[in-house]
Amino acid sequence: MSNQPGGDAATRLGPDTAALQGTAVPSPEAPAPLTPEEEAARRAAASKEAADTVLKAFGGVRGMIDMTLPGLVFIVTYNLTHQVSSAAWAALGLSGLFVVARLARRETIQHAFSGVFGVALGAWIAMKSGKAEDFYLPGLLWNVAYCAGFALSALVRWPMIGLMLGPITGEMFTWRKENPGRFRAYTKATWAWVVIMGLKPVILFPLYFTHNVNLLGWLKVALGIPPMLLAMYVTWQILLKAPPPIKAQLEEDEEEPAK
Repeated sequence: MSNQPGGDAATRLGPDTAALQGTAVPSPEAPAPLTPEEEAARRAAASKEAADTVLKAFGGVRGMIDMTLPGLVFIVTYNLTHQVSSAAWAALGLSGLFVVARLARRETIQHAFSGVFGVALGAWIAMKSGKAEDFYLPGLLWNVAYCAGFALSALVRWPMIGLMLGPITGEMFTWRKENPGRFRAYTKATWAWVVIMGLKPVILFPLYFTHNVNLLGWLKVALGIPPMLLAMYVTWQILLKAPPPIKAQLEEDEEEPAK
C-alpha cells in the first residue's frame, strides 16, 4: 500500500487526475540539441546525397566521357588523315566501344547510346556533305534545343531539374505542391543550366559558319565537360540550401500486408 495521498488510486486515475492530487508526472523530454560533431556529420551526409543525386542524373564522370571523347577522336583523326570519312568512322567506332563496354559491365547504356546516336548522325551528315564541320552540327542544334527545353520547363512551372532528380531522390513530384522551398530550388537550378549551357552554342555557332574546323573541333571538346561540371556544381550548391525532399507515398507503401 502506497504511503502517498490517494495510494495506488492516483496512478489508476491517469496523469491529469494524478497531477491534480499532487502526484508528479514526468514530462516528455525535448530532443537534445545536436553537438557540433553531429551537425557537421549531418551536413556532410546531406552534401554527399545532393552531390550523388546530381551526378547520377547526368551520368556521372563516365557519362561525360562517353559524350566528349568521340569529338576529340574525330578532330585528331581528321588532322592526321584530312579525310572526313576516316574521322567519322573513328569517332563512331569509339562510341560503339563505349556501348559494348557498358553492356559487358551490365551498366545503363542511356548516355553511351545517346552519344552513339549523336555521333552517327553527325558522321552521316559530314560524309554526305563532305564538310568536316558538319560533324558538329547535330550537337550544336541539340545544345540549342536542350537550353530551350530547360527554359520552357521552368516557365511552365515544371523545372527540368526537378523532373530529373525527383525519381532519384524518391520524392517524385511532391516538390511541386508540398515542398515550395524545393520547388524554388529546382527552378533556380534549371535556369542556371540554361545560362551555363547556353554559352556553348553562343560561342560555337559563329565558328561553325567560319568553316574553321580545327578551332571549332578543339573548342567543342574544351567546352564539353567544364560547363557541365560548373552547372552540376551550381545545382549541388543550390540543393544544399534547399529543404530536404519529401518522399512520395506510393500506393503499395500505404497498404499494409495482411498478417
